[in-house]
Parts: sequence; C-alpha cells; structure tokens
Amino acid sequence: MGTYTYPEFAASDCPELHGDGGHAPVVIVGAGPVGLALALDLARKGVRVVVLDGKDTVSVGSRAICWAKRTLEICDRLGVGDPLVEKGVTWQVGKLYRGDRQIYAFDLLPEAGHERPAFVNLQQYYFEDTLIAAAEAVPEIELRWQHTVSHVNARDDGATLTVDTPNGNYAIETDWLLACDGVRSPVRKHLGLDFEGRVFRDRFLIADIHMRFDGPVERRFWFDPPFEGGMSTLMHKQADDVWRIDFQLGWDADPDVEMEPERIRTRIRSMLGDVEFEFEWISIYTFTCRRMSKFRHGRVVFVGDSAHVVSPFGARSGNGGVQDADNLAWKLALVLDGVAPEALLDTYDTERVFATDENIRNSTRATDFMTPKTPVSEAFRDAVLDLAEDHEFARRLVNSGRLSTPATYAGSPLNTPDEDDFAGAMGPGAPCADAPVGQDDWLLRHVGERFVLLCFGAGPDAEATAALAALTPPVEVLRLGPDGDLADTEDVATQRFDARDGTCVLIRPDQHVAARWRTFDAAKVAAALDRAVGRGAPADLALAGE
Repeated sequence: MGTYTYPEFAASDCPELHGDGGHAPVVIVGAGPVGLALALDLARKGVRVVVLDGKDTVSVGSRAICWAKRTLEICDRLGVGDPLVEKGVTWQVGKLYRGDRQIYAFDLLPEAGHERPAFVNLQQYYFEDTLIAAAEAVPEIELRWQHTVSHVNARDDGATLTVDTPNGNYAIETDWLLACDGVRSPVRKHLGLDFEGRVFRDRFLIADIHMRFDGPVERRFWFDPPFEGGMSTLMHKQADDVWRIDFQLGWDADPDVEMEPERIRTRIRSMLGDVEFEFEWISIYTFTCRRMSKFRHGRVVFVGDSAHVVSPFGARSGNGGVQDADNLAWKLALVLDGVAPEALLDTYDTERVFATDENIRNSTRATDFMTPKTPVSEAFRDAVLDLAEDHEFARRLVNSGRLSTPATYAGSPLNTPDEDDFAGAMGPGAPCADAPVGQDDWLLRHVGERFVLLCFGAGPDAEATAALAALTPPVEVLRLGPDGDLADTEDVATQRFDARDGTCVLIRPDQHVAARWRTFDAAKVAAALDRAVGRGAPADLALAGE
C-alpha cells in the first residue's frame, strides 16, 4: 500500500461509558460512504446523529472506485463534491475490444451543459476521508470509532443497541436505527433477516497496481483478450497512478492459487508488457445479486449494501447506496420534525426497492452476457459481438456492465401525475437534469435540501410566493428567465424540462421532480406538496408496474 497512509482512529470516548447519555434520535451503524453521506445529509437538516463503526481506520483497499455523475451531484449538495472531483480521475469514454481489436467506443456524457462529469474514479478510502473530514466539522454528528454493535433489540418505538469498545461496553437507545453496515450487516443478522437473490458461478480477480503508464483515461473492456486465454478483462485508472484491472477467472479457478502474487504478475505482464508496478490491493469476488425483501423494518432501516448487493461491474453498489441515503434523509427529517407521517418512510422502501431491482436486472444481464453458461447463450453473445463492430443496433445488445444511472421513480405514490402534455425525461419521479444558469453557475446548485417550485418566465406573484413559503413544509419559488432569479443560459434548462413561459416544476429535497404544470395554480401546488410528503396519497403503494 505505497500510495496511501491509512489514518488510525482511537477508540472514541462517549457519555454512556461514564453513566451519562444513553439516547440518540438517530443511530447510524457503519461509517462507510453510505453511512457518512446519510449522516451529513441528516445533519444539514438539523438532525443529531451518532455514527458507530467497529473499525479503527477507513475501508482497506480501493474497493468502490467509480463514482457516477448523480452521486457527485448529491455530494455537491452535501458540500463535498469539489474535493472528490479534484482528487479523482475524470472520464466518460469507454472502449470495447474483442481479442486485440477495438469493436467500438462510447461516450457516457455526449451532451454539454452539465457541471459534473459522467464518472470520477477515486479509491473508496479517499471518498471516506473526504466525508469524515466534513462530518468531524459538523456538531450534529458524533463519530464513534472502535464501537462494535454486539446486540440489537428492536421495538415499535426504536431500538436498544449493546455496543462493545476497548474501554468498556454500554447500551444506547435510539428512535431510529439506520443500518449502513455492509454486505455482512451485523444488524441484519441480529434481527434474523437475510438476503434473497442469486449467486453466479463465476469469479473475478481485482488487482490494483501502482505504475507509471501512459494508457488512456477511459474504461477499457476486453472480450476474449489475447493475453487472458478467453476470459474477460477490465481496466480503469484511479488517483495516484493506481490502475484497477479485473480478470475473469471462471468458477473452477482455485482462489488460493490465483491470489499468488507471482501468478498475478505473470497475468499483468502478459497484458501490459514489461512494466514496473507495485501491488496496492488484491481481492477475489464472486458475482452476486441479492437484496432484502424490504428495506424498512419498523424503526430499523437498511441502507446501501446492508440492504442489497449487486455485482461490481457497472459501478452500481456504492452509487446505489449513496442514492439510498439521498432518498431516505429528507423523508426521515420531515418525520422527525412532525411535518410528515411516519408512513412517508414506506416510500423509501417503495422507491429504493424499485431502484435496486433495476440495478439487479442490469447487473444480472451484464453477468449473463459476460459469462454465458450455455452453448446457446455463448453463440448469441458471439453473434452480437460480430455484428457490433459495424452495426449500431447490435451495440445496444452488448453488455459489459452497463454503468450506473439514477432511477426514475415514475410510478411513485409521491408523484402528482401530469395533467398537461410534456415531452422529455423530466417527468414526475425523474432526477433533475443540470443546466448552466449563468456565468459559472449551475441549476443543481440551487435546488435540493427543500421543496422548490422552479418557474419558467411568468410565475406566482408576490402574494402567492409568500403563501407558498408559509406552507408546511415551505415551498421556495425559483424563477428562471431574463427577469428571474437565474438566467437560462442558451435555453438549456428550458429544453431539458420541455418548458414554456409559465411552466412550473415542483422539485423534492432530493432533486427529483414531484409534479409539473404548464401554468401556476396555488391549490395544485399545495395538493402536490401534500402528496409528496405522504399526506395526500397512500404512502405504502407499490410503484406502478411492479
């Protein structure tokens, strides 16, 4: 591990070890990317959070490395986007090879007018470093290191946790327990809950190596590479001249043999030639797509890998977990404030189970395409690859791990369906597209955290604006246009929202669209707000189409 020095966190002191305290409104178990993002989000909304983690450092190994545009936009809202982008490696081009021949290239963000890139590659320990520094500066967050949860007693009104530390053990009660403790979630095991899903009969080797190499900053994937004897290989660049290489091993490979450094060196030199490198991290993983049947169990809510796990191709695990946190935080904050009914939290289950199933479908299809298990599926894959070099339609069938995109909650019970005709992707449930709104300014910097009514051109007058601000929760009016709060540079936002003069869009605190209209109507906005916070529609409905 030559490029990174791991911090050492001393065992945290706390009032409970001295007979004081003993209660926190919210306890988060797990200080990984998801738990930290969730803590920061809740703290920004005034919620006091205790975060428990049994480790004495950040996650060991680079682990999750590909952070998607939507995750970076969430991190911007949390105040940590800039350092992540500055440290990481920005990319948006992928290239697909068969043997030693390039089949085609693709661009993940072909249109201009977005602040953030399609992806940034950054080792998970740097991601956690950045969020920890932010959390330590926030008085509402108490990080407790080397505090291991050894027992959980869940109740209708919360939970009691037994926590073991090097300095003694204690109990803490909480109104809400948020389990962000990973794939092997101790909280899930304490409650006797388990995953459902599929384990694939295949293995991949991760080799993270440090080297000076002039390879392009792009995603490169090989089917049947000449250096790997028929298996698939993936290569990415990370920060600090660290390169991630994934080698498909097959199910019959002996993990102990494949982990031998000299065997891995032979693989890498067969691929890259006589290059000098040092190992940073080595791991073997099995493709798995599994999830809990539901993520909310009363006052215990599962977030990120504790709730679901997908195969790593496609960068869907870490990004999906951060988007879980983005969905949960505003809802829980409104419930804690007494503004929304507790049933609003059932829509965290509804929306994020839907998103997880979407991720699992994409991950499963990628796995089946990359590792065909029957002669028929192998013949199909080979035929698709033959056609893809010259035919656009076949390229849409190639699946080497389609990369993470945010879910659109099109059938969410929190949406108000369109009454007017609209085109484009910004329908109810969609994550807002970014757009330039002036010199070095961007739309997503101005929405989120609270409910916003984005108005194009004519909108509510001063009296109606004041009335919207007096709603519970308040709705802030944001006018976009020549005489508005923001300028619509080159009409990009107008085009992306299919807006006209008078169009209004109600945007949730997590930057998803809740409703839209061609003309402003105060009563309709108030009704849509009620629905968006679970007061005006059954909050336990499934998404349409499930």
